[in-house]
Amino acid sequence: MGIAAKELSQYVIRPTLVYLNRHCASAEALLLGVAASQSALGSALHGRRGHGLYRIDESRHTSLWDHFLARDPDMASLVRGLASQHAFLGGPHLELTVNLRYATAIAWMMIEQQTPTLPAADDVIGQARIWRQIFSPHGRLRDFRNAWENCVNSTISHAI
Repeated sequence: MGIAAKELSQYVIRPTLVYLNRHCASAEALLLGVAASQSALGSALHGRRGHGLYRIDESRHTSLWDHFLARDPDMASLVRGLASQHAFLGGPHLELTVNLRYATAIAWMMIEQQTPTLPAADDVIGQARIWRQIFSPHGRLRDFRNAWENCVNSTISHAI
């Protein structure tokens, strides 16, 4: 069983986006949908497809730091501030599994790196297109929509 969608939004996604000064309803809904489609909101946090809620693989994690965050020291410092003090240095990829706010920040940075125009918070198919582009190139839009319907309570989709 994964994390309840409402709590994931309220206690992880929203505060992380606010901390990064990137919060909007569309970003929050998109990250919730990505977590639903990638890991069923945390039902499976580790696998061959990557680590954590968003199933981010090690090479993409490293590349994001080397080629995107390295160019923005202020943002890199904010993101690094979410990581565990000592654990990050010994196992940075483990942070994607055990540190939900850090994983959320990295997932958002992956989205921001591609600089898509965000769809409306209630545009599940628009969100699915971004998910497929950034997180699951072989994914089907209906897989995202089904994950949203199965994992995200209908009341949360209206509250975001």
